[in-house]
Amino acid sequence: MSGILNSSIGRKFAMALSALFLMIFLLQHFIINLTSVFSADAFNNLSHFMGTNPLIQYLMQPVLIFGVIFHFVMGFVLEIRNKNARHIKYYKNNGAANSTWMSRNMIYSGLFILIFLIIHFLDFWIPEINTKYIQGDMSGLLADGETYRYFEELQHKFVPFWRVALYCLGFVFLALHLLHGFDSAFQSVGANNKYTKGLKGFGKAYAIVIPVGFIVIALFHHFNAH
Repeated sequence: MSGILNSSIGRKFAMALSALFLMIFLLQHFIINLTSVFSADAFNNLSHFMGTNPLIQYLMQPVLIFGVIFHFVMGFVLEIRNKNARHIKYYKNNGAANSTWMSRNMIYSGLFILIFLIIHFLDFWIPEINTKYIQGDMSGLLADGETYRYFEELQHKFVPFWRVALYCLGFVFLALHLLHGFDSAFQSVGANNKYTKGLKGFGKAYAIVIPVGFIVIALFHHFNAH
């Protein structure tokens, strides 16, 4: 593993695999959250299953956390190495002539998304971990039957407008990040073939639909919170 990460191609390949893994998780996360718009019971049941299933909690969750940390660390490493590799300094460089604004600023969108993720963890994941393993289930969040409170907790978080605005901004940056990241990831794993055009189309659709969907969910709960 260390040998692969010591090469430039190996680091880009590992970065791409972690990105594709996180995109799969993001889609799954979106589908579950989307159920909250249509059915509180369905969202509660799915959230309860995800939050109490041992395979998900003790295997998939640590893998996901590792994937998130690895992706951001590798992104920063690649950015630093790329800057250090540019020994020739041009008096005037028209970067827009050879690359998009997003491709030149992935590090900044990544930083904002990292900040956004930390806030998201503070809002949802850490309180749930506290309920499960530290404080105990005093609120009935994990209880069986009709006392599930996942939906209630979700709506409660989206009552303050400042939080909704922050989440919406976070998803805008996520869309910008994905628009370049999806295409870059497939290039890094060598997916340049007769399906390239279709993959690019799918990537653009994914990069727009998923973040916009999350924005709709946040706004829905803000305007429908009791």
